[in-house]
Amino acid sequence: MKRDAWQKLIRWKENSQRMPLLLIGARQVGKTWLMREFGEKNYEEVAYVSFDRSKDLCAVFEQGFDVDRLLANIRLAAGRRVMPEKTLIILDEIQECPPAITSLKYFCEDAREYHVMAAGSLLGLYAQKDGTGFPVGKVDMLDLYPMSFTEFLEALGESAFVETIKRHDWELLRAFGPRLEELLRYYYYVGGMPKAVEDFSENRDFIAARERQNSILRGYRHDFGKHATASETRRITEVWDSIPNYLAQEKKDFMRKVDRRERPIQWLHDAGLVHGVPCVRSPQLPLGGFWGDTFKLYTTDVGLLSAQCRLSGRVLVEGYSVFGQYKGALTEQYVMQQLLAAGETELFYWKAPKAQAEVDFLLQGGQGVVPVEVKAERNLKAKSLQSFCKRFGVPLALRCSMSLYGQSRVDDKSGGSYTLIDIPLWAAGEIPSIIEEVIQR
Repeated sequence: MKRDAWQKLIRWKENSQRMPLLLIGARQVGKTWLMREFGEKNYEEVAYVSFDRSKDLCAVFEQGFDVDRLLANIRLAAGRRVMPEKTLIILDEIQECPPAITSLKYFCEDAREYHVMAAGSLLGLYAQKDGTGFPVGKVDMLDLYPMSFTEFLEALGESAFVETIKRHDWELLRAFGPRLEELLRYYYYVGGMPKAVEDFSENRDFIAARERQNSILRGYRHDFGKHATASETRRITEVWDSIPNYLAQEKKDFMRKVDRRERPIQWLHDAGLVHGVPCVRSPQLPLGGFWGDTFKLYTTDVGLLSAQCRLSGRVLVEGYSVFGQYKGALTEQYVMQQLLAAGETELFYWKAPKAQAEVDFLLQGGQGVVPVEVKAERNLKAKSLQSFCKRFGVPLALRCSMSLYGQSRVDDKSGGSYTLIDIPLWAAGEIPSIIEEVIQR
């Protein structure tokens, strides 16, 4: 499999000021595979240890942070040579050994010539606790998300489509719209969890992919009870199980601080299982300075969401007409996921006070705020987007739907105008680069 994060790892390796790298992401997004594969391809040796299997090694870290002693024990546990610049040291499942997390500070300060990567699930929960010794400012951090749609296409052997999408050859892609829509339906069902993608890509086995997704979901539920109290587990499970129905509702807003679900939502967020998108009162930069009192909640992967919704395999044959009430929810989840994978980690939305107008996502850049409207099919009515552009005078707006790429100039009755770009849903991951391209022109 190809992962876009690979290039970020290359830049980390080549950076003379590198610090230990901490990979953060939900369970089963491919952290271990990525580290080991990168090490095998770019280093003479890979010294891999996993703390869920090496309890004795954890005891070594509990005895102190003398780096030479730690390196000697890592060498023994991994059975590999540990050489400066030539060995990649991988500390996996590091959340099982809190002192090992603290030790990254000392690898940074005393032994930067050693290349150290670490990863673990639920690290967000650990980082939120006071007094844990989390090495703030002493580690490089990389968020890893489920595979994007283009990574999914690569895994299916459709690299020609990926290359064409990335160079924005919209005329050539016009003829392949139906095929890309079909592949997008596959992605809605299979999602981006690497093991599910692997199960599917080998024999186009949708049943195997769904069985893998259900196994991952069971693992998540097991984590609730392992890392939370009994009463917290009940509330976390209640919120987790309600997400499909919540996303299918027309009204998706959670209220900050007054909602009894706030703490279990925060737990799920810190565990990397949900992503909150805040509402802003006014689309001014920086958007983070204009948060309102509400937010929307999304899950980690569209394929896992389809499994939670018990989405029938009929969608693979009959198309979007059988998505039913979940059609809009899956589409918004999908676009949010592609934006995160493309590096847009700060997402917001806008909702008019005392009105129905709402814009699904707001992106921020040096040129201002760009609204993004999401449509599940080819319905190009976008009253909320028009209302937003007229009210705030933005120069650029995006509409993401099943329609093909297009660009037009929209004039409103008040004398203002803006550029409207239609982007096919299968190219949602290109939204940031399309914005950059248009601004440069």
